[in-house]
Amino acid sequence: MEKFKTVTGVGIPLGRPNIDTDVIIPAAYLKTITRDGLGKGAFETLRKNPDGSDNPDSIFNQERYQRAPLLIAGDNFGCGSSREHAAWALTDLGVRAVLAPSFSDIFSGNAYKNGILTVVLPQAVIDRLLEVAPDGEITVDLENQVVTTNFQDRFTFDLDPFRKHCLVNGLDEIGMTLEMAPQLDKYEAALAVGKPWIAGAAGRS
Repeated sequence: MEKFKTVTGVGIPLGRPNIDTDVIIPAAYLKTITRDGLGKGAFETLRKNPDGSDNPDSIFNQERYQRAPLLIAGDNFGCGSSREHAAWALTDLGVRAVLAPSFSDIFSGNAYKNGILTVVLPQAVIDRLLEVAPDGEITVDLENQVVTTNFQDRFTFDLDPFRKHCLVNGLDEIGMTLEMAPQLDKYEAALAVGKPWIAGAAGRS
């Protein structure tokens, strides 16, 4: 998993509340067996007109916001189903962090496990970032837990220390296990001596 320390770039000014996982990635895209390519279906209902043609007014179709690393969302972002595909789609879209007043707990958990930072900020701060997004850049500094803009705005945010540790060090669940490899090796060595029938060493000489 890619380490997350500081990300600077354009923020997609979505701003809508209650964006659910079916909007983030429609059910038709859930048949895939790979994480790659889901970005093309991300926010499809917001990209398309009723007749299926691309909507040029959608922010997701505008050149400025292509591969933007930040998404500025509304309250209760990621509600709905527990599909992990929502996080995969955002990653494939290029999003590294989502900033919103609140998130669905399940979505927030899936996001962090896939290297996406979810930043909870007051609605007034989100409103300011939505104002800045069309013309400026936003920086999310995870190590110092601060969001800044090139208009001299500065906003702090809280984050669970364990999630921060994992994101800063690029650790998914496999990475966390590998971090403990020395302790595991020591335990296995002691087990082989003290209880060889458990360790699978019985009968070997």
